[in-house]
Amino acid sequence: MPRDVAAPEALLKDVFGFDAFRPGQGEIVDAVARGENVLAIMPTGGGKSLCFQLPALMRGGVTVVISPLIALMRDQVRGLREAGVAAGALTSGNTEEETSAVLDMLRDGTLKLLYLAPERLASGGTQRMLMQAGVGLIAVDEAHCVSQWGHDFRPDYLRIGELRRALDVPLAAFTATADQETREEIARRLFDGAEPLSFLRGFDRPNLHLMFRAKDQPRRQILSFAAARRGRSGIVYCGTRAKTEGLAQALREDGHPACFYHGGMEAEARRHVEERFATEDGLIVVATVAFGMGVDKPDIRWVAHADLPKSIEAYYQEIGRGGRDGAPAETLTLYGPEDIRLRRSQIDEGLAPPERRAADHGRLNALLGLAEALGCRRRTLLRYFGEDAAGDCGNCDLCDRPPEVFDGTEAVRKALSAALRTGESFGAGHLIDILIGNETDKVRQRSHDQLPTFGVGRDLTRGQWQAVFRQMMGHDLVRPDAERHGALVMTEAARPILRGEEAIQLRRDVVDKAAERRPQVKTLVSEEDAPLLSALKAKRRALAEAASVPAYVIFPDRTLIEMAEQRPASLDDMARINGVGAKKLERYGSDFLSVITGAGQEMHPARRKLAGREAGSLFDALQEVQIDLARGGEGTEKYLTCSHATLRQIAERRPRSLEDLGRISGMGDQKVERFGPAFLDVLAQAD
Repeated sequence: MPRDVAAPEALLKDVFGFDAFRPGQGEIVDAVARGENVLAIMPTGGGKSLCFQLPALMRGGVTVVISPLIALMRDQVRGLREAGVAAGALTSGNTEEETSAVLDMLRDGTLKLLYLAPERLASGGTQRMLMQAGVGLIAVDEAHCVSQWGHDFRPDYLRIGELRRALDVPLAAFTATADQETREEIARRLFDGAEPLSFLRGFDRPNLHLMFRAKDQPRRQILSFAAARRGRSGIVYCGTRAKTEGLAQALREDGHPACFYHGGMEAEARRHVEERFATEDGLIVVATVAFGMGVDKPDIRWVAHADLPKSIEAYYQEIGRGGRDGAPAETLTLYGPEDIRLRRSQIDEGLAPPERRAADHGRLNALLGLAEALGCRRRTLLRYFGEDAAGDCGNCDLCDRPPEVFDGTEAVRKALSAALRTGESFGAGHLIDILIGNETDKVRQRSHDQLPTFGVGRDLTRGQWQAVFRQMMGHDLVRPDAERHGALVMTEAARPILRGEEAIQLRRDVVDKAAERRPQVKTLVSEEDAPLLSALKAKRRALAEAASVPAYVIFPDRTLIEMAEQRPASLDDMARINGVGAKKLERYGSDFLSVITGAGQEMHPARRKLAGREAGSLFDALQEVQIDLARGGEGTEKYLTCSHATLRQIAERRPRSLEDLGRISGMGDQKVERFGPAFLDVLAQAD
């Protein structure tokens, strides 16, 4: 690492505006900066991009970032440039002027980060260009795309390992979710099977409120959820393209700015939606999972699933797009029997080998277990990812209102008995007919009306039995067998219950419509601070529109919330707000300060560079001394002053003697004679 490069903590503050690393970031940054091969699994919103952007500034050469979507790259490049970092992207969406500018910076060695789509690696010219560019590091975002076991597999990611070997440089790979199979394949394909230095960071996103609801007029449920969060940016994920269009129309009719997004749209139409979502406050995008990895908007305040996601990993990835700034965000996931059937059929009709399909059914069962959880959802979610929570989170619907439970041992034993007595050859529908004593043709033809279990479950309705079977799958007591067309097969976990050795509790899925209430919305700030936050957002919107950039590029919600709560009274105070780096303080500090205090603060650029630092106070003290002595101790001598740049150097370097002071640029013998003793006295008092 070059010796003249600032320490990571200094770069973190001066460039990115943060006082401290998030948990786990510091050691990853250190490993990447040292040139280690790194695989980091970090939660969505956990600050992955900083873990390669900051080392890029610490290392020599250009860092190549392989990223999956144009929208994602453009957003990150825009944010870096706002922070004063030389970054660029080569994408199919570039204009000729943009591409020429990036190539010029690459040739003259001023570019620090170059973003490329994996598809560009198919060109032999790209590799030749990178061989000549002095690449010092490769960073791979969304690294799970290299694995056929992971979601979002991208064949072009398979070329990254070849690029690493050709350039012979370290590689850092990042992803939000990767199970054991996926991690092993990433290591094999990107690192030639060698074990990278791995970091598995906590999956907890405590700012996300988790909520599941059984479907009951789902369009009405989504509209109600959106209405309670009117004016806040959100995403609604749907299982089909047609549903995205219909639901977006319903939201517009209900007064929301909303649009749809799916893979069947023309590329230009998709880019238009991405641009709107990046730049408009309060826009709702109703989308299929095609609207995925390109979402890098930090202030999405809610994410809803109108249909059940395909797996617990997909669920975690999709809700993780909310609240990336660390401020509160809310999630809602709707689910019903049709969702489960659809997801099961998608698995069963796929071309994956039997062991892969069995694993996918297990992942879906884990999601059902989260949906049907008896206690804190976060504990259930973290347990799936191998983490133990210290206690209940207090930030999910089950912590808000614990569900009513009952001893479901007898009901589960009846259901398991029905499955076993029919040879584990039927799905839930037929088994429920047997349990409630429904003499269908199918039941009579197979003489299942003669079974001991026929009619033993008349104490529950069909709907209640559907809930029991759903929860049994959530507890992974039964799984559908693809070889038997979805017939339910008992797992080993069910045997102790069937033998009477263990008991099990289930939730009562009885919907009391009269008692249904709109969920209480968590406010971003206190009632007292809400008007100021609105004013700060209005200022941000005006600045963003004037600069034709997304609002969050100016400052994310989290920074504005801290401004509203802390109410900085000066630029020095403003510099201590998280997210306010030196460049943004210089560019926007006075504008936002004027909103908070009613008046801006004029400050010389040299002094502004010291805002929030001890050297800033020294600068002010030196300036006061200089004013007092401008015409000498008696006030009769020739007028003499030091420039702001000279005072800044003195405040930063802290010379210890008159001789040292004389070496400061701008200090001559006359100035040392007049100001020197007083300046040294100021510096001594500060030690």
